Amino acid sequence: MSLTSALSIAQTALFNTSRQTSVVSRNVSEASNPDYAHRSALLSSMAPGARVVQIRRAADEVLFRQNLFAISAWQGQKAMSGGLDTMRLTVNGVEDANAPATAISKLQEALQLYAATPSNATLAESAVQAAHQVVRSLNDGAGAVQNFRADADRDIATAVDDLNHLLGEFETVNTEIVNGTRSGRDVSDALDRRDALLKKISEYVAISTTTRSGNDMVIVTADGATLFETIPRPVTFTPNTSYGPGTTGNSVYVDGVPLVPGAGGNTSAKGSIAAALQLRDETALQMQRQLDEVARGLITAFAETDPSGTLPDMAGLFSWAGGPGIPPAGTLIDGLAGAIRVNAAFDKSAGGDPSLLRDGGANGAAYLHNTTGAASYSDLLLSYSERLDEPMAFDPLTGLDTNRSVTAFSFDSVGWLEATRKQAASGAEGKEALAVRTATALSNATGVNVDNEMALLLDLENAYEASARLISVIDEMLSTLMQATR
Repeated sequence: MSLTSALSIAQTALFNTSRQTSVVSRNVSEASNPDYAHRSALLSSMAPGARVVQIRRAADEVLFRQNLFAISAWQGQKAMSGGLDTMRLTVNGVEDANAPATAISKLQEALQLYAATPSNATLAESAVQAAHQVVRSLNDGAGAVQNFRADADRDIATAVDDLNHLLGEFETVNTEIVNGTRSGRDVSDALDRRDALLKKISEYVAISTTTRSGNDMVIVTADGATLFETIPRPVTFTPNTSYGPGTTGNSVYVDGVPLVPGAGGNTSAKGSIAAALQLRDETALQMQRQLDEVARGLITAFAETDPSGTLPDMAGLFSWAGGPGIPPAGTLIDGLAGAIRVNAAFDKSAGGDPSLLRDGGANGAAYLHNTTGAASYSDLLLSYSERLDEPMAFDPLTGLDTNRSVTAFSFDSVGWLEATRKQAASGAEGKEALAVRTATALSNATGVNVDNEMALLLDLENAYEASARLISVIDEMLSTLMQATR
């Protein structure tokens, strides 16, 4: 080997070592970045010596796909769990203090106290005030459900805007990758950015990806709708400005295909948008139906009856927009929880007489039970208290037992929300753990191991020193040769 060839090899080795050191240093500096993939400089034998021919970026498509799926599942479950926690507080209050079930129990206690001393006018007013509290709990609960639906609708609108923005960023990065790949440039940094965007997109909607020639990527949702192919496909949503009992929420469309909401406490929703749709259109509506049926049950339980049994039952302590008749048995009436009220005939502040609760007759003399006007009469009060514990028919759309007492049904509603909330919280823990495990596995496969990089850096330092010594020796030999030729 000539001295010129040896010198060229040594210089190439110095250049390669410098390039490799730069790559390793970058790896170490980005070790804490979860979106950075490990780089390695690949050498290839060339005359003379070897050259760095490629900077390889670590990748594991299977683990990355699993991580995207886990992120979508976790974000969907996280949104579901958080939404149910919010609903519990806004509808039922802390420790269910504002729940209709709690108010009904207090009303039943007030009725029993009044029945024990039916001549006590103060107890009569207390019973009517307890009825007002029941109405407030139902009215406020119904209002809280509609506000919850409106908030969920706004969250969906924000999420759709964010998703469209991310898809716009994805188009820019994907174009940079395709152009760089075709021109032979190193696109590792752009690939990192694209993977980071895919993780963010998967927080909103479950996705799968396909990489075509030139590193061009296509994104498809779990429902099969195309989300990105060369250009972003439109994700559209029309929000509602307000929500009432009969308001139907609008769907989210991906390239014209409606996004499917999740189902269940341990939700099937993948991504926060599907979970928000479920909370708005299924969970909140279920809560609304249960409140409406509690209201209907109360109107029925406290209906005034004709002692002779010939006239139809009429609205008593509790009334509604369709009064003085009572709602049909076992049939859901949308918005009844927000419309129920205490009958003014019983309300002293409205000019009514609370003692009608003891005697009857709010709908006329034909409905009077205490015909003698006895101050000790308590039969009607006791019957009201008993009716709260008597089974009646409830609409199956509530998702609860259809043959329960009003009291038991109201507690079933509380239990349903609590059970669903616990399922969601448990699911969130499990899905978060899966997301963390897949992220860890992906990091182990494609991330930076600082210990390995530092060891490699030491090897490169030794290689650099060896090349430098070789160049020094060659320099001395050339100097000696030149002196010998003078």
